[in-house]
Amino acid sequence: MRLFVALDFPDEVRSAIRDLIAKLKPLARNARWVRPEAMHITLKFIGETDDAKADSIRAALAPIHSPQPVDMHFRGVGFFPDERRPRVAWCGVEASPNLAQLAADVEGALEPLGISRETRAFVPHLTMARFQSPGRLDELIRAAKESAALDFGTARETDFHLFQSILKPSGAEYKRLATYAFVREKA
Repeated sequence: MRLFVALDFPDEVRSAIRDLIAKLKPLARNARWVRPEAMHITLKFIGETDDAKADSIRAALAPIHSPQPVDMHFRGVGFFPDERRPRVAWCGVEASPNLAQLAADVEGALEPLGISRETRAFVPHLTMARFQSPGRLDELIRAAKESAALDFGTARETDFHLFQSILKPSGAEYKRLATYAFVREKA
């Protein structure tokens, strides 16, 4: 099974992003647009894993905690690696510092299981679209620049999730396998 660890976010934010995608989609018809209901903030992509290792992953994630919730603000649109060679269009996520620490804690918990740490810096974002080739995206890039200040809402999260990604011709479907409350009440 193909696994990843992620945070969820409120439907109000999904709705605002859905409205933006409806405006941007006609400007890049060849893009693979992500359904807003499938969006998440990835903390760690694990990849293909057998059932036995999945059980070890579930157990390794359970002790992770933080003294406070993760606060996030969703705003703006950009591209990876950049707008000159766009491969991914994203919605920006400005977060409290403990989001990066949570991602690092997930990495640290999984490393003893033989799951390599990510070599790139953690950059929280919501993937909106992927591009096979960067050609003919001038209108989309211009519209994205005009959307740079758009505000999609906020979230305060206290749980993260282990998901299974099921690849289908219609796009990936995600099944939540476990939920972890990383903020625990003081005794």
